[in-house]
Amino acid sequence: MIVLHISVCDEQLFLWGESPPRDRKADTSPNLPYASSAKMLISAATEGGLRLSEKSGVHLHVWLPTWDGTPLPSSPLIADPPAVEAEPVLAPWGITAIALSTEEAFHFLATCYGKKMLAPGVILGSDVRYFARLLRFTSTLITREQFLPGVLERDGELNAVWEPVFLGDDVDKLTALAGAMPQSCRALTNQVETAPGEASVEIITKITKAFLDYLVRLSWIERRQANSRSRKSSKTTFASVHDQWLYALRSWNPAMSGDRETLEYLAGQIKAWRRSVSVSASAPFRLSFRLEEPENDDAKEQWYVRYLLNAADDPSLFIEVADAWNPGKQTKSIFAKRQANIQEYLLTSLGHVSSLHLVLEESLKKTRPGGATLDTEGAYTFLTETAWLLQQAGYKVQLPAWWSSTGTRKKLSVRASVASPTMKSKGNFSLDDIIEFDWRVALGDDKLSLADLETLAKMKIPLVKIRGQWVQIDAKGLQEAIDFWKKKSGDQVITARDVVHMALGLSETPESLPLNDMAATGWVGDLLRSLENEAEVEDVPVPDQFVGTLRPYQSRGYAWLAFLQRWGLGACLADDMGLGKTPQTLVFIQHSRETNDERPVLVVCPTSVIGNWQKEAAHFTPNLSVLVHHGPRRVRDPESFQEETLKQAIVITGFPLLYRDFEALSQVNWAAVILDEAQNIKNSTTKQAKAAQALKADFRVALTGTPVENNVGELWSIMEFLNPGFLDSQAKFKRRFFVPIQVDRDVEAIKLLKQITGPFILRRLKTDKTIIDDLPEKQETNVFTTLTKEQGSLYRAVVKDISQSLESAEDIQRKGLILATLMKLKQICNHPAQFLHDDSAIPDRSGKLTRLTEMLEEVYEVGDRVLIFTQFTEMGRILQQHLQETFGREALFLHGGVPKKQRDRMVERFQQDKDAPLFFLLSLKAAGTGLNLTRANHVFHYDRWWNPAVENQATDRAFRIGQTKHVQVYKFVSAGTIEEQINEMIEQKQEVADNIVGTGEQWITELSTRDLKKILRLQKGAVQS
Repeated sequence: MIVLHISVCDEQLFLWGESPPRDRKADTSPNLPYASSAKMLISAATEGGLRLSEKSGVHLHVWLPTWDGTPLPSSPLIADPPAVEAEPVLAPWGITAIALSTEEAFHFLATCYGKKMLAPGVILGSDVRYFARLLRFTSTLITREQFLPGVLERDGELNAVWEPVFLGDDVDKLTALAGAMPQSCRALTNQVETAPGEASVEIITKITKAFLDYLVRLSWIERRQANSRSRKSSKTTFASVHDQWLYALRSWNPAMSGDRETLEYLAGQIKAWRRSVSVSASAPFRLSFRLEEPENDDAKEQWYVRYLLNAADDPSLFIEVADAWNPGKQTKSIFAKRQANIQEYLLTSLGHVSSLHLVLEESLKKTRPGGATLDTEGAYTFLTETAWLLQQAGYKVQLPAWWSSTGTRKKLSVRASVASPTMKSKGNFSLDDIIEFDWRVALGDDKLSLADLETLAKMKIPLVKIRGQWVQIDAKGLQEAIDFWKKKSGDQVITARDVVHMALGLSETPESLPLNDMAATGWVGDLLRSLENEAEVEDVPVPDQFVGTLRPYQSRGYAWLAFLQRWGLGACLADDMGLGKTPQTLVFIQHSRETNDERPVLVVCPTSVIGNWQKEAAHFTPNLSVLVHHGPRRVRDPESFQEETLKQAIVITGFPLLYRDFEALSQVNWAAVILDEAQNIKNSTTKQAKAAQALKADFRVALTGTPVENNVGELWSIMEFLNPGFLDSQAKFKRRFFVPIQVDRDVEAIKLLKQITGPFILRRLKTDKTIIDDLPEKQETNVFTTLTKEQGSLYRAVVKDISQSLESAEDIQRKGLILATLMKLKQICNHPAQFLHDDSAIPDRSGKLTRLTEMLEEVYEVGDRVLIFTQFTEMGRILQQHLQETFGREALFLHGGVPKKQRDRMVERFQQDKDAPLFFLLSLKAAGTGLNLTRANHVFHYDRWWNPAVENQATDRAFRIGQTKHVQVYKFVSAGTIEEQINEMIEQKQEVADNIVGTGEQWITELSTRDLKKILRLQKGAVQS
């Protein structure tokens, strides 16, 4: 476990870290007891693609809050915080740090952006995440070209540099970033006498300059495809000092050599050239422009751009520039308070503005300009071009409210009407049916005729006032509307599928003519209303041969699946974990089998839940034949596979076989392909995702509790599987949605994407009002998992050993041998590391642990709290380590060795602290009585006590008086092992189950050798292939 940090010391970024403590010898400046070594830092950084193999650490001091000689760790995963109430002191602690070049910092932080963990066990400190945000801010400055070249003296040399220009909103963003800086970003010094004191705004300004200079140079050098990054370039000669400066700006060597006086003269010239920018950046006011519309409706009337000064420290304070030239007493007081040289600022800024707009330039010919008069065309140019230029230059612009994206601005748009028969008037409808379609062009709410459009075109005025409101008439858009009218006017015939695409926002109209409204009647109208609202979908009777009772929300989900299948549209069922996606899917398969199609359905799921699907199908749809395509003996030959599968109703396979056995799987034209845990194909470039998309099926379903985990690009991959081509190509999706949403947080793009994908994604949460009343107070589910190959080998070896020993063992020796074997088999089913007691690696060795991790990822996403029970303290520690390394958050663990005071503190934190760990591990015995843990609404029994009374008592730590949420209980069972054999006995409530309640596992020792070997034997399908 390591927490990585990046901090500044003497304008240099350093990488350092914290790891669980080791004993250290104190010196003048004590070493931080949990400081990471250089070797650990290099290893962790490698996880992020940063190679530091040749780096050696330097000794620095980090200043941390300290109580009685104990420093505060950044995370409880590193060490427990000091349990004292006294005020801390800021004290220096010795650490090993690695200096990062700007290039190294850039590559590392680019990898870290948006992450909390770099890899299992490698946590990113808040300072690393902060500097990653700062790098992103720097990138936006470059994208918007907010930088200028300059000359800067460093170590006696004059260097050509690229520097950011902070104007307008960028100043506010920089100030906000400075206020949000974690203290650890500036906690390093190279001495112990004085604590770091540099202001955060100074630090981020310097770091931003360094990043920007590096990135701009990189851009130039990549353009020139330069290979050398040598600082020296002695053979290069220049015709002038200006040529040398330009060369130095575009190479890795920024230093300029030559006559000092000549170089300083150049620096002076550049400084004078940049004077206007410096004045604007440091001024206490911002020049502002307000566009005021004419008082009457005549388009020939004049518009007016009023010049204003807006106080930087008071956004509500505006002063007219006309008054600033000769200020009155009150205005003078305002200027004096802010020590503003208004005359210089106005002359500088207005001189800059004159280059952006011709009419504004004309107004400056007046002695004391206060604004500019525009005609309607000039106003339109100001609205569409100049305003943006002024904002990019750092000025504030106020436009009429109707012009904003959320205002009442009227635009040309298309309205459409669809006529189709009613559902009752015709039997079978299809999305490929041809239907009547009528187009109309509208301006706001007003429909326009072709004559209206041609009249507007003849006016050749970009802004017209209609019914008291100004309307933009774009010449290009107007011509497109005329062309569109001539092409599309009157009744048209298109397919219903085209109508669905357009209704959801995938219009075929020109970009300047958005489809604004669609009125549909008949069956097409019913279809569109059902797509927009799941509640509009008609109920579908539950098949007689389905064994089970659906809750109302599950019936709605089943009907929704059947509805989308009816129209050949893929469905993503994204219900919260525990709401029963599996039974909703199985009842749909039963319905489809009985009413439409007898071809097999393919279910693809994580290997860890193949057994679960098999059990659930046997329970809910016992009359449907099931083939598990898994294991070394599976049919691989395509023709034999096709022959075998056509005899089945359901075929279950794992994601790893999608690509490996694609030749066989692609031979079948499936009635449906269902992906469980569909986030497994979120990366569309993987062979697994491509194989899923290439499967032949009339209907596709994705089951997932997390349709989007990290970014909206994952949604494209799932939708491409469900409805190929619906979101267009990946490149177009990236331009239209990914960049606007992930980078710009564009609200309109988010709204449109939700509009397009919403009809195909059904997500209900346990907290939804329509769901919560349907749920039982406590819901119990068995989770069947498979063994890994390693677990299977260990299991067989133990069973073989006891089989040989049982023949000669008698009485007490026999009982002891059986109980010891049961203990070993439980440990093997849990994790090989528990059985081997060797502190070996944890990930990817246990089917149970893999499935637990998958389920907890879903719970973690929604922030629910969890209790995890195990009989074994050793397994509890393995789980605690794994969960902390996987999720980067503390996991509590209460076992018999925890003192009462610490135990009480754990319970109090879990119950009362809103920032407490989400995962609480408990040994079954320690959790027996006296605990109230009602903040948890998920309970996991990782291993089984085989005593229902004891297990129920543990579950009741969460399910008791004071619990306000519905409790989901998951009992893990290793399929095909003794765990499943005994679980079946308990659930069937046979006579032996009553014995279990009374005597624990002793009853097993009374079984005959033959019966014992039978329940111990590893069953077919128990081990992953």
